[in-house]
Amino acid sequence: MFSRILIANRGEIALRVIRACHEMGIEAVAVYSEADRDTSYVKLADAAVCIGPAAAAKSYLNIPAIISAAEVTDVDAIHPGYGFLAENAHFAEICGECGIAFIGPSPAAMRKLGDKVAARKLAQDARVPLVPGSDGPVANEAEAVKIANKMGYPVMIKAAAGGGGRGMRVAHNDISLHKAFGAARAEAEAAFKNGTLYLEKYIVEPRHVEVQILADKAGNAVHLYERDCTIQRRHQKLIEESPCPVLDERTREELCKSALRLIKHADYHNAATVEFLLDKKKNYYFIEVNTRIQVEHPVTEMVTGQDLIKWQIKIAAGMPLELRQRDIQHRGVSIECRINAEDPNRNFTPSPGRITTFMVPGGPGVRVDTYLCQGAVISPYYDSMVSKVIVHQPTREEAIATMKRALREFQIEPIKTTIPICLEILSHNLYVKNQVDTSFIERHLTNT
Repeated sequence: MFSRILIANRGEIALRVIRACHEMGIEAVAVYSEADRDTSYVKLADAAVCIGPAAAAKSYLNIPAIISAAEVTDVDAIHPGYGFLAENAHFAEICGECGIAFIGPSPAAMRKLGDKVAARKLAQDARVPLVPGSDGPVANEAEAVKIANKMGYPVMIKAAAGGGGRGMRVAHNDISLHKAFGAARAEAEAAFKNGTLYLEKYIVEPRHVEVQILADKAGNAVHLYERDCTIQRRHQKLIEESPCPVLDERTREELCKSALRLIKHADYHNAATVEFLLDKKKNYYFIEVNTRIQVEHPVTEMVTGQDLIKWQIKIAAGMPLELRQRDIQHRGVSIECRINAEDPNRNFTPSPGRITTFMVPGGPGVRVDTYLCQGAVISPYYDSMVSKVIVHQPTREEAIATMKRALREFQIEPIKTTIPICLEILSHNLYVKNQVDTSFIERHLTNT
């Protein structure tokens, strides 16, 4: 087992990994930018190293600075969290070359599954249902139009190296495809330094469902059931829950087995999330694999009782996966709300600043993952998510009620947050009745 781990991240996920390390008897090393010098997770770490100024490109994306910090503090391993370098195969390779374990999949597996075109081919080989689409990258607008007319509109333009909704556009005809293709390519090049695009048939009013997988280096793998991530704003998840409230047991079993087949076929180890779209007839289609821990991993932890961060560390250390599929039981319902420092009444404009009032909710079935405290400063330099509220109850009705109560208790002032819109969603009759799709927020809520 490792004796000292560096966390190459910030915010709530850095604190989450530090806590897991301490419970396992492992020392935790934090890295921080100048903007994060006084944060709670830096103070709770066993050691901390400043890796650069506020800009992420000069700190949390600065591979030489992070490797230097790891070598100076003599760590055994690096946990990348999510975002930043978490799915950067080059970073994982450098860790290995420096004799530092990367807590995640191999660079080869990351490359195979991180490129969405290559991942589609792997899924096809593993007999996992796919959204109809181009056989590979689409070279230009003329080829895109030809493929779209063969598949039939609407179509989705997607970046091969994409994520977080960037490099994605929907086209309903030839004219809109011409316009959207150039815009998607420019956005993909700016975000990922890779303008490769491909096309998929656009599934109308789908749900977004994902399966959590754990796989060790000996070839053992298990699923930890699914999460429903349908409630999104502009492809950014806002509310997640488990189980998916519209899946029947047969479809759930087929979905989870499909995800397992793909991960085993990719010779993958560590935690992975296989994402699908679910149409109105409960047909499911593979869309991508996230080769890292997910923001919404606490939902799975609550319903299965398994600590995913600890399993990531154990697997990276070469320990066998002691779990078998029969050992994993799904109990109750869990819901997570992401709390972002944004103003929903001003088109979700970021709301950075110093917190003068901070009170977290509690009570039975409530968990809050956050790095904030009274007096903390929310920086304008990074992602706006500052907290996650997770609840767990025997039924969905009870989980919704507990989440609404918890959100009303949560005080983060004077900044603006997404708490009001989460409450609006949880109270909406279509959400309560499970009649939602990925465009629910844009179609049914105001000021979005």
